This record gives sequence, C-alpha cells and structure tokens, in this order.
Amino acid sequence: MHTTAAGPALALLVVALIVRRQLRTRPVRATAPLIGTAVLGVLGVAALAFGVASATKNHPLTALPVALVVLTLALAVPLGVVRARTVRVWRVPDGGVLRKGTALTTALWLLSAVVHAAMAQWIDHTATAGLLGLSTLHLYLAVTYTVQALLVRRRAARLTGEPAGTAPGAAAGAAA
Repeated sequence: MHTTAAGPALALLVVALIVRRQLRTRPVRATAPLIGTAVLGVLGVAALAFGVASATKNHPLTALPVALVVLTLALAVPLGVVRARTVRVWRVPDGGVLRKGTALTTALWLLSAVVHAAMAQWIDHTATAGLLGLSTLHLYLAVTYTVQALLVRRRAARLTGEPAGTAPGAAAGAAA
C-alpha cells in the first residue's frame, strides 16, 4: 500500500513547490503562469485517464464518484479566487508590476491541499477501487492556480491601466 502513502507525499511536495514560488517577489507576466498551468492541465488529463482506467478495471464507474470529481474541480475555483486576493501586487518605478504571496496565501494553499486530499479520499472510497481521487491532483492544481494567476494579472493590469491580457509594464519595458 505504498501508493496510498505516495499520493499525499506527492501532493505535499507539489504544494510546497508552489507555495515556495508564491512567497518570492516576482514580476507579473502575461503568459508565464499560464504555461505552467497548461502543463499541469495536460498532465492532469493524462492522470485522470489513468485514474478512470484504474477505477473501472473491475466494475463500471457510478455517478457519485464522477460527481465528486466535478465537485473537486469546482471547489478549486473559489479557493483560487480567495487566494488571489491575498497576493500583494504593486507597481515599481520602471512601470513594471511585482507580486508576492503572504502568510495568508500560504495558509490558503495548505487549505486547498487539505480540501483536495479530503475530496480524493472521498472519491476513492465511493469508487471502491483504483486511484481516481489522487488522479485529479494535477487538474485541481491547474484550475485553482489558473484562477489565481488570472485574477492577480487583472489586478496588476489595473495598476498600469493596460488590458488584462498584456504584461503589466510591457509598454514601459518596450520603451526602455
């Protein structure tokens, strides 16, 4: 049963890496967070396919585990919204915009990890076989981080008066 112990360990490692990056002061960029979340999303789709295959090896999947997977991914959205509000965003003299997570951002990432772990356990319990719950980790992280990143970028764009889809300070950086 080392796979069940590996799941929470993997989740903690991924969340620790994300939190570590969140606590560093970094420029807000137009595409950087979306590239990482796209990779997480692709990995998530592949993992979910394997999770479904493992859960349906001996019997068909019922509606409850499927509904719980959807609920898990839906819960990622409000957690991303709340975390985005805790990230400090400020304009620097060169026209760029910086961002840095706070202690509350960290606490909310840990809450997000706990929510996913609890939902994954519930999914696996209702599926009765396989690792369907754990397989949602990458998609869950992709959804919650994308929501947070888009909202932080929107806040940064408001500081510079630029459209939300452009890098804050891009015009200032191009002029330099």
